[in-house]
Amino acid sequence: MKFDTLIIGGGVSGISCALVLGSAKNKAFATQKKIGIFTHQKTSSLQDALFNNAYGIPPGTLGADLLNNSTKHLAETYPHITQIPAEKVIKIEGEFPDFTVITNKNSYETKSIVVGIGSANTFDIEGLMKYVETHQKALPAKQRIQLKNNDHLVNDGIYVIGTLAGWRSQLAIAAGSGAAVATDLLTLWNDGTQTHAHDSTR
Repeated sequence: MKFDTLIIGGGVSGISCALVLGSAKNKAFATQKKIGIFTHQKTSSLQDALFNNAYGIPPGTLGADLLNNSTKHLAETYPHITQIPAEKVIKIEGEFPDFTVITNKNSYETKSIVVGIGSANTFDIEGLMKYVETHQKALPAKQRIQLKNNDHLVNDGIYVIGTLAGWRSQLAIAAGSGAAVATDLLTLWNDGTQTHAHDSTR
């Protein structure tokens, strides 16, 4: 099976991207799309986080609980999205629209890639290292990195989200970044016609 897009990272930006893509399942241009997400979360900065200032999240929520609940939310609400929970991406080969994503256990074919695994300088995905640069909105002492991008687009078919896209480390910013790229993909799938995905009680 070839994916239409694979999201690398199960933190805030990655899950947010997956949720928005999943919610478009009834749109004609998205119905047959194959979407996957690597939900490896061990290195997520949310593991030690406590939230009192994030919109829509009850004060006192632990980041570790949010991580756990977010993958359940995705699985229960949008089960058509393939979750790959225990694999680490180590290499990306090819070019748009024929990428191969290689993990420590398997390899996957995909048309596009969304990368959202944090901005630590331990980033080491072969095939993406040429895009690494110093993070523009982090303290130099933290030695954070980002991937060179123009409005989240790194290169044809490669998107970056969250802090790795150069955004500051705030949950709302990361979630918005992931959602923004999801709408970019939906627009691409909709033959370039601008689109988004909203649910409504009406």
